Amino acid sequence: MSELHQPISKEEFDRIRKEITRFRATYKFALDEISTKVNILKEEFQLIHTYNPIEHVNTRVKSGDSIVKKMQKKGLPLSLDAIEKEIKDLAGIRVVCSFVSDIYRISEMIQNQADIHVIEVKDYIQNPKSSGYQSLHLLLQIPVFMSDRTVHVNIEMQIRTIAMDFWASLEHKIYYKYNGNVPDNLIQELKDAADTANALDRKMERINQEVNILKETNPVEEIQISPAELMADLLKRMDKGNQ
Repeated sequence: MSELHQPISKEEFDRIRKEITRFRATYKFALDEISTKVNILKEEFQLIHTYNPIEHVNTRVKSGDSIVKKMQKKGLPLSLDAIEKEIKDLAGIRVVCSFVSDIYRISEMIQNQADIHVIEVKDYIQNPKSSGYQSLHLLLQIPVFMSDRTVHVNIEMQIRTIAMDFWASLEHKIYYKYNGNVPDNLIQELKDAADTANALDRKMERINQEVNILKETNPVEEIQISPAELMADLLKRMDKGNQ
């Protein structure tokens, strides 16, 4: 009987199952941590700056089937240590913004957080892939505080605009449909669509800048109220908003 098919005891089975459960759980918890940080930034912008640069956020932990296929493709042993070492995007969070400037603003705020360690930054906006793909990728290490240990977990964060996200979603569907063997004419059309999406992002950025300039140059009427009266009024409004 080969080593691969050697029977294992119930105790060994339970040990392996527990290890895998804990392994996957740490990545889920790390995503919970980074999601909380992003949501705090989003809410802060809404409350303080009356502006929300984040359109929506998605998270995912790579499926077990995808992990197995990737390790087999690399010809690597299927162990948790090897998986953790070789697959850096086991857990991913995607932040979709309104404008390109928002991407770098969110990136800077995330990277400045004291408990986040930045491992790598890949800027596919300044340097798009040959396919036309654009996005900002951050490989981050997040501390997860378990009951008996602190685990530092790698997470890939992708930050992109709505146009970039739409294009990437379309590209993924096409490559999946053709099992990676996409006809040359569709590859060219995808590249053309990426150029169009990029042009749209640049145009929307210019419009946003013009709107902001108008806001800054538009005179604001003086408020005839003392700072103490204003403070009291705003505090009362906050109470009503929480009821």
